[in-house]
Amino acid sequence: MKALIIYDSVFGNTEKIANAIGEAMLPGAEVEIKRIGSVVPEQLNGLDLLVVGSPTRGFRPTEPISQFLRNIPRGSLKGVKIAAFDTRVSVEDVNNAILSFLVKIFGYAAQPINKGLVNKGGFQMAEPQGYIVKESEGPLQEGELERAALWAGSLVKA
Repeated sequence: MKALIIYDSVFGNTEKIANAIGEAMLPGAEVEIKRIGSVVPEQLNGLDLLVVGSPTRGFRPTEPISQFLRNIPRGSLKGVKIAAFDTRVSVEDVNNAILSFLVKIFGYAAQPINKGLVNKGGFQMAEPQGYIVKESEGPLQEGELERAALWAGSLVKA
């Protein structure tokens, strides 16, 4: 299986999740992990699995991830399995009614990433995943790297 993990990271937390996902796919898969700025369109050719992740910024993925999704030619992910993830602050931990309300309306970054990949022809392998950071800059909540590795294992098995 040839897999590509593309991510953006602001404070390093999403990068840690991307690396945990990639490492968990080894040795069963040929895996490349790329920060969004170093991805070239040719890297999407011949993939079996594309995983894309972003921190949640204003209820959305970062602009570089959003632009990447817009620039993928329609239908070019046909036959490619896809999965999406984000990093986010837990609304339960913040305990803010306004934030909770806004999250119910706008959601997190993983959903629009997933939708963008499916709209380009990708086949959704798993529900989009969110990994919790303790504060807006992190660190990751305890156990999130292990949870990401388990999710990655399920992607490889599927």
